[in-house]
Amino acid sequence: MSEEAHLEAVDSGLAPVTDGWFVVNVRDAAWLTNDAFGARCVFEGDKPVLRRRPDLEGHRFADIGFTLAVVEPGKPSGLYHAETNQEDFLVLAGECLLLVEGEERPLRAWDFVHCPPGTAHAFVGTGDGRCVILMTGGRTREKHTVYPSSELARRHGAGVEEETSSPFEAYASFPHWQPERPHGWAGLPWAD
Repeated sequence: MSEEAHLEAVDSGLAPVTDGWFVVNVRDAAWLTNDAFGARCVFEGDKPVLRRRPDLEGHRFADIGFTLAVVEPGKPSGLYHAETNQEDFLVLAGECLLLVEGEERPLRAWDFVHCPPGTAHAFVGTGDGRCVILMTGGRTREKHTVYPSSELARRHGAGVEEETSSPFEAYASFPHWQPERPHGWAGLPWAD
């Protein structure tokens, strides 16, 4: 029988710090923001969420990761990459552009994207407002990520100059994720 996880108040909301089941509303969960890539609700007590709470031990989901991303128009959600794990995405609100395997695909609310392992992809916000995407990804012990050099991705601010498999190298010129709520919180669907 599984016990209930302990949720701890951190700078940007509640984060699990033990194993077990839990319920948390998006408006109460911990958030991360980044000037280059928008905002994310990660639902986990991962290192960036606990950055200002060194007294707490991190906690990640073992099998599947979940992220709720808020992407601003004209900005990417992250860098163009391919993983050894399956990733799936559901656009919940707004519009974005999917960069996938060298192609562009416009997406809007309720579009679903499936990326088998090895599929290069990234998202860029479009339209007049923010785009909200539910992101999920499998987790294995042998995770490997490649950030391929792509002119298409670079045109959208989502690409590296030279291919690398190092997240540190790929993201070296970008700001770190900060444990805080998104700017314009009142305009988001769950803020009511």
